[in-house]
Amino acid sequence: MIKKKQPLHIPAYIVLIALVVVFVFPLLIILMNSFKGKLYISENLFGFINGESFVGFDNYATSIGRMNFFSALGTSVFVTVVSTALICVLCSMSAWYIVRIKNKITSALYYMFVFSMIVPFQMVMFTTSWVSNQLGLGNPWGLLLLYIGFGAGMSVFMFTGFVKSVPLEIEEAAYMDGCGPLKTFFVIVFPVLRPAIVTVGILIIMWIWNDYLLPLLVLDSKYTTLPIAIQKINTGGYGARDMGGLMSMLTLSIIPIIIAYVAAQKYIIEGVVAGAVKG
Repeated sequence: MIKKKQPLHIPAYIVLIALVVVFVFPLLIILMNSFKGKLYISENLFGFINGESFVGFDNYATSIGRMNFFSALGTSVFVTVVSTALICVLCSMSAWYIVRIKNKITSALYYMFVFSMIVPFQMVMFTTSWVSNQLGLGNPWGLLLLYIGFGAGMSVFMFTGFVKSVPLEIEEAAYMDGCGPLKTFFVIVFPVLRPAIVTVGILIIMWIWNDYLLPLLVLDSKYTTLPIAIQKINTGGYGARDMGGLMSMLTLSIIPIIIAYVAAQKYIIEGVVAGAVKG
């Protein structure tokens, strides 16, 4: 059988290449300027590096010392990893319960989760800040609770669509073998939800890692996440800005999230498509 040649979709390729350039170009500008002196950044932001403007890793070394980089990095990693893990476990359990126990209470809970997705953060941020201050939540542990609350709506919504695709027969077989609800969930259901867990996990990671406003409103001054620390290093006396230091710290903060996204992109696409079809 002679295979027909696939037509060359040249316009589609041109559009895709243009989109790649649009999204990648700002990252290249940040990376390139992180190796320039701040004077050369101000004079020619989009210019290529040359012998005069190249300062090597001086911006990185100086900024890491000034902003207490490793302390901020540790706080961001702790809050992001623990929050994401708790959201994935707790919200998947909630979605499983909502799908399997169908009554008016679970239906109301589901719609409350969905409703929370459409409430703008700006409507509740002052109340959240006041309540967290009254309860003494101005630390990384308190921030975890807030992230779980704000991330539950989208997570439960996505997990619910996946749980509906899990055959009820395998759970009934587990019950017949003597498994209780918790064992059935963690041994049978939770592994099946792996695409959903990866999808929700990477979306939550990207949100929490890059979030600036909630930590700024909640955390005490002795705690800083990377976005807050980067903002502080960008502010100097008399309006001076260390653009070289800013670019270097932006580069270091972007690298982990890019690695995580690239490593999990196959599962993200698989999870989103599966959830759209089966939900």
